[in-house]
Amino acid sequence: MRALVVLGATLAVVCTAVFFPSVLRGKDLLWGKTEESHVISILEESKLMVDNAIYNTMKRNLNKREIVSPSQLLSFSKLPEPTSQAVSRAAEIMEASVQAMKRRGYLKLKPPTDILSEDLLNTIANMSGCLPYMLPPKCPHTCLANKYRLITGACNNRDHPRWGASNTALARWLPPTYEDGISEPRGWNPHFLYNGFPLPPVSTSERRLDGVGISSPFSAVWTSHTVTRWSLSQVREVTRQVIQVSNEAVTEDDQYSDLLVVWGQYIDHDIALTPQSTSRAAFGGGADCQLTCQNQSPCFPIQLPADASLTSGPACLPFYRSSAACGTGTQGAFFGNLSTANPRQQMNGFTSFLDASTVYGSSPASEKQLRNWTSAEGLLRVNTRHQDAGRAYLPFVSPPAPWACAPEPGADPAARAPCFLAGDGRASEVPSLAAVHTLWLREHNRLAAALKALNAHWSADTAYQEARKVVGALHQIITMRDYVPRILGPEAFRQHVGPYTGYDPTVDPTVSNVFSTAAFRFGHATVHPLVRRLDARFQEHPALPRLWLRDAFFSPWRLLGEGGLDPLLRGLLARPAKLQVQDQLMNEELTERLFVLGNSGTLDLASLNLQRGRDHGLPGYNDWREFCGLPRLETQANLSTAIANRGVADRLMDLYKHPDNIDVWLGGLAENFLPRARTGPLFACIIGKQMKALRDGDRFWWENHHVFTEAQRRELERHSLSRVICDNTGLPRVPADAFRVGSFPQDFESCENIPGMNLEVWREAFPQEDVCSFPDRVDDGDFVLCEESGQRVLVYSCHHGFELQGQEHITCTPQGWDFQPPVCKDINECQDVRHPPCHPSARCKNTKGGFRCECTDPYVLGEDGRTCVDSGRLPKASLVSLVLGALLVGGLAGLTWMTFWFFHYALNNERGVIVCTLWGCQTPVDGGDSVMLDSGHSLEAKILTEVSQRQKRPDLSICGWETILCGEAGGCLWGAPSLLLLNSWLLRLKLRLLLNFLIHKSIKKNNSTYHKQSCSASLTPGPQRSPPTPTPAVSGPLLCLPLALPQTAGLPWKSLASLF
Repeated sequence: MRALVVLGATLAVVCTAVFFPSVLRGKDLLWGKTEESHVISILEESKLMVDNAIYNTMKRNLNKREIVSPSQLLSFSKLPEPTSQAVSRAAEIMEASVQAMKRRGYLKLKPPTDILSEDLLNTIANMSGCLPYMLPPKCPHTCLANKYRLITGACNNRDHPRWGASNTALARWLPPTYEDGISEPRGWNPHFLYNGFPLPPVSTSERRLDGVGISSPFSAVWTSHTVTRWSLSQVREVTRQVIQVSNEAVTEDDQYSDLLVVWGQYIDHDIALTPQSTSRAAFGGGADCQLTCQNQSPCFPIQLPADASLTSGPACLPFYRSSAACGTGTQGAFFGNLSTANPRQQMNGFTSFLDASTVYGSSPASEKQLRNWTSAEGLLRVNTRHQDAGRAYLPFVSPPAPWACAPEPGADPAARAPCFLAGDGRASEVPSLAAVHTLWLREHNRLAAALKALNAHWSADTAYQEARKVVGALHQIITMRDYVPRILGPEAFRQHVGPYTGYDPTVDPTVSNVFSTAAFRFGHATVHPLVRRLDARFQEHPALPRLWLRDAFFSPWRLLGEGGLDPLLRGLLARPAKLQVQDQLMNEELTERLFVLGNSGTLDLASLNLQRGRDHGLPGYNDWREFCGLPRLETQANLSTAIANRGVADRLMDLYKHPDNIDVWLGGLAENFLPRARTGPLFACIIGKQMKALRDGDRFWWENHHVFTEAQRRELERHSLSRVICDNTGLPRVPADAFRVGSFPQDFESCENIPGMNLEVWREAFPQEDVCSFPDRVDDGDFVLCEESGQRVLVYSCHHGFELQGQEHITCTPQGWDFQPPVCKDINECQDVRHPPCHPSARCKNTKGGFRCECTDPYVLGEDGRTCVDSGRLPKASLVSLVLGALLVGGLAGLTWMTFWFFHYALNNERGVIVCTLWGCQTPVDGGDSVMLDSGHSLEAKILTEVSQRQKRPDLSICGWETILCGEAGGCLWGAPSLLLLNSWLLRLKLRLLLNFLIHKSIKKNNSTYHKQSCSASLTPGPQRSPPTPTPAVSGPLLCLPLALPQTAGLPWKSLASLF
C-alpha cells in the first residue's frame, strides 16, 4: 500500500511537470494569446533583465567613483569599445531568452525552430541585436579596397569577409569540452568526472599586505581534487617548491632583453581581446559577481580553500565569463542549431591581423577618437597637457566612472593623470607597455609628416593611410623576422611557419581560441618582477630607483613625471628578461600582488589563466599534443619525458590523476624547451601554426606583391625596432638587435649606424599639365587617389558621422573628371529607430559628426556613454530650490526676530532713545527740507518729496533694513542691513501691514508720534563719541520711534546693534 502511495505521488508530480505548462499555454491560446506573442514577450523580458544587470553594474561603479578591488580594475582594463559591448549585450539577451524559455517549458518538447516561423526567428535575432553581426558585411568594390585594409579587418578575404574581422568568434581547432556539450565550462558542476576523477578546483587565496594569507599561482590547481582539501600549509609548500619563485630568486635570461617580453605582450594585444560579460551581476536575480560564490552566468568565481585567509568578502575570487559570440551555444536554439555542433564560442573584439590595431583601433569609433582630424598631415592625437622633452605622449581618455588608473600619491586631484588613450585599452597596464605604445604613436606622426612633405598633393587621409600601412608592415616584420623565431627556435620555425609563398585565400587567419587563451600566455612566465630605469650610461638611475611591478600597475603618472620614455627604454634594452624555468614559473608580483590596491587584496594571474581556459572549454593537454602530432602521455613515466623536472611531473600526476585532465596552459608551460627556443614543442606548434595563418591568410601582408612596390619592400626590410627607438627618443646609442641583451657601451651602436628606410621611394609624381586638375576637397571628408584599369580614380570618403551624397569615386577621362565631387552630410544618428544610439533612459542630441546622449538631472551617463544611471543625489534644481527656500525662510525668521526685539524694548521699557529705521525699496526724488529729532544728539534729515509712482519693476524690489541707534550713552551706530529679495507683492503687503500694526501699537503705548517721510539721512556725531564707520547715504521712508532701554541693562552698542 505504501509503495502504491509513493508511486501515485511520483506520477502526479511527473504529470504536473509535463502537462501543467501545456495547460497554461492552452489557457493563453484560448484567450487569444499565441506562441509567437509569448516568445516576443520573453525576449522583451530578457532584454530588460540584461539591461537591468548592466545598469546595476554601472550604478555600482558610479557610486564607488574609485576602483576598489583588483578584479574591478582587471574588468575596467579589459572594457571593450562600444561595438564589442553591443555585440556582447546582444548575445547575452539571446542566452537569457533561451534560459527563460527553458524555465517556462517551451524547450522541453520542441525547439523554437519547430514552433516559430522563419520570419519570427529573424525578427527575434534582429530585436536582440545579434542579426547584424551574423550576416556577412557589405564589402566595397573600389580600387581603394585593394589599397588599404578596413579598420575592422572585414573583407580582407573576398570569399569569407568575416575571417579575421573584429567582433567575430575565435577559431576552434578542436571541438570544445563543455560539461553539457554546449556551454557549461569545465568545473561548472563540482561532481562532474573526467577520466573517473573530478578536476582540481582553480583556487587560490588572496593575500593582505600585512602578510596574513598568501596568494599562490596554482594553489587552486594544487588543492586536492577529492572532497578532502589539502591544508593551506601544504598548498604553500607545493607552490613554493614547484610553481612560484620569490622575487629575489628569479633566474634571468642570459640572451634576451626585457624588451622581448614586452613586445610579446604588445603583439598579443594587437591581435586579440576577448571581452568579458557586459554585466558584473548575474542575469537571473542580479547577484553581484563581486559577492557571490555561486556559478550564475556570467559569474564563474574561483573557489578558495576552506581555510584560506581573505581580506574580506566571500571565500572566492570574482571571475566573469567571456561573452559568447552571437548565435552560438544555447543561442543556437533560435537558429535550429542547438547542439554540440554549435557550442558556445568566444569573441575577439580586435582584428586578428598583425595590423597595428594597438595604434589605430579596430572600429570606426575608436579610429575617430584617435585621429587628429584638424591635421593636414594625417596625424594622430597627442597629449596636450604633457610632453617628453618636446616629444609627444599618448592622449588621455575621458575617464569613466570610476577612475581606472591610480593617482600619484599626494598629488592634487585636479592634476590627476587619467589612463592613456590608444588603440587598445590596456595601454596603461604597466609603464613598459605604455612606452611601446608611445613609440608607435610618435613613429606614425613622424612618417605621416615626412610622407606629406614628399607628396604635397596628398590629402590628409592619404598621408594617414600610407603611414598606417607602413607602421602595420613594420609590426609584421619585427614580429615575424625578429620575435617569433626566438620563441619557437629555428627548427620549429622552419617546421611550423616556413618561408612566405604568397597570399592563400583558403587560409583562415582568425586567431584561435587555444592560441589566445593558452599558448601565447606563455609570456606570463617570462615577466620580470622589477621595472628598471637607467641613466644615460645605462647604470642604475640615482633619481629613479627600481620599482616592483605592484607599484607600477596602471600608473601613467610614473611615465609622465618620472623621466619619460628614455630611462625606461634603457632598462628594457640593457636588462635581461626573466627566464622561464620549470620550477620557477611565476614570480610573486603576478601571483600575490597582481593589481594591488591598498589592503583590498590582490589577484592571481595563474589562476585567472586556468579559469579562463576552462571557461572557454579548451580540451586537455593530451588532446592538443595529439593535434600537433606529438605522442599522448598516458603514464607518469611518459609525462616525465616531456617535463624533465621529476618533482613537477610527479605533482601534476598526483593532482590531476590522469594526463588527459591536465589544463593545456599548465601542461604546455611546464614542457622542456626546444633547442634555442623559449617554449616547448606543444606551444611551439600552436604559436607557429597561428603565426603562419596570420601571414598567409592576410591579403595585405607586406610581402604580398600588390601591397608595396619592390623598392618599398627593400626599404622596409632595412628598418628595425632599434631604428624606431632612435627616431623617436633621445637615446643616441642602442643595440643593433633590440631583443638581444648586451652590455654598454660595447654592445651598443650609435644611432647614426642603425639603418632605416629611405622614404624617397614613396614619392609620387602627380601630372601638373593634365586635363584633370588637382582634385577638389570636400568638407568633412577626404579622398584617396588610386588607379583602376590604367585610369586615375579619386575615391571619396566622409569622416565618421557623415554620409556621402553623390559619386563615391570619380574617374579621370580625356574630357576631365567624369563627375563632380560629392558632399558629406551629417548623419542624424538620433533618428535611427531600429538601432538607437542612446539607451531609452537617455535623450539623444545630434551633433556635427556624431551624437551625444544626455540625462535629466540627477541621472548621469554610465561608462558606456549611452545609459543614464542614477547618481544617488538630489537634482540640482531641487538643491537650488532648497537653498533659496532656506534663505527666504531664514530671512523671514530673522526679520520677525528683529521686529520682535525692536518692539519688545519699545513697549516694555521706560527710558528711551530714538531708533531710526530706514526701509529702502526705491530711489527717492529731489526736494524736501530738514528736521531735528530730540535724541540727546542731533540727527539731520533732509525731507524729500514722496515718490508717487513705482519705477520700472514694480514686481521686483531689493529691500533692506538700516538702523541708527542714538542714545544717552553717546554716539550713534549704524546697524548691518538684512537684504531680502521680494518678488511677491503679497509678501511686501504682509510686511507693510505687520509694520503698521506694530508701529501703531508702539505709538498708543508710548503716547508718541512718528514721522513717515521719504528722506535721505546724514548723521552728525555727538560730542561724546564718534560713529565707528562713515555714514552711508540712505534713502527711503524714515520711521523714527521712541525706544525705551532699561537702565540696568548695560548693553554695549555693538551688542544692541546685533539685535537688529
